[in-house]
Amino acid sequence: MSPPRVPATAIAALIKDAMMAVGVPDADATKVAELMLEADLTGADAHGVFRLPQYVRRIKAGGVNSRASITVEKTAPATATVDGDNGMGHLVMQRAADTAIELAKENGVSWVGARRSNHAGAAGTYAAMALPHDMIGIYSAVANANHMPAWGAAESLLSTNPIAVAVPAGDEPPVVLDIATTVVSYGTVKAYKLKGKPMPEGWMIGAKDGKPITDSAKSGDGLLMPIGGHKGSGLALVLGLLAGVLNGAAFGREVVDFNADDESACNTGHFIIALDVSRFLPIAAFKAQIDRQLRDLKSSKVLPGFDEIRLPGEQRRARRAERAQDGVPVFPEVVEQLDKLAGELRITPLRARR
Repeated sequence: MSPPRVPATAIAALIKDAMMAVGVPDADATKVAELMLEADLTGADAHGVFRLPQYVRRIKAGGVNSRASITVEKTAPATATVDGDNGMGHLVMQRAADTAIELAKENGVSWVGARRSNHAGAAGTYAAMALPHDMIGIYSAVANANHMPAWGAAESLLSTNPIAVAVPAGDEPPVVLDIATTVVSYGTVKAYKLKGKPMPEGWMIGAKDGKPITDSAKSGDGLLMPIGGHKGSGLALVLGLLAGVLNGAAFGREVVDFNADDESACNTGHFIIALDVSRFLPIAAFKAQIDRQLRDLKSSKVLPGFDEIRLPGEQRRARRAERAQDGVPVFPEVVEQLDKLAGELRITPLRARR
């Protein structure tokens, strides 16, 4: 059964009011609401309004700076570093993406790293910021808790470290790949736990016996499995080094579990790359070629058991339009948590904003 729909405007208003209630300035609260809502609109439900209670809790406990002074240091013509001053990760990455796009306009390509940041939500949101500028965007981060071991280990020293790549197209939807380096993101595990749903086998194993864990209530005792076995573990490692160590941000044992610790600064690291397509091909020719390749893939024969071939980001544009018009599906358990939060903050609950 599909969960009830909530107007996108109601979700954005709730997020903004909650942010302002804990000291985030008006303009910053508006931007955080916009970027969190974008995750809900595009289908990254575990990274949108679902995260609001946790963000508020960390701000109130002092783990996140509600009035951060984010600064940018240009280190070379095509590179820069962003110091987030322990502010909301959404604001840090908006600044980093804006910087990367501006540098790429000048130089054709850019690489911007960020330190002293926090959880920023859905990775695809930031890679996709390059698309309106006819650029390719690549984003990664050190996730905000270690849930995956190095391949063969029994201790979690790697994070889910997502990677997102956005490639512009013409008439076809742009390609937007947004994946964790684990079989599933920990946000999805948390959503299953909240709803009391069992997890599919293959998501997690026990840290002590290596056996599959399907009871989401026991997820705290488990290890997330990497995509592709040792290959996913290796990918998480290199992305963590590039987003964490290269930026002077947390990695390995330094990573703060923001699910368990509300007071400590996370020093989250990210990086974003912007690539100006026109430095390689005329943009119209590039988009036409991308369209042709995507159509070839879509029209290829399917294996038994498959109805169609789905490509990364293909449904993103249609889903965004549909949810903007018809509302975002929000499970009752999430609405209950959000209304409890609204009561604590003395702001209008989500149910009353419809």
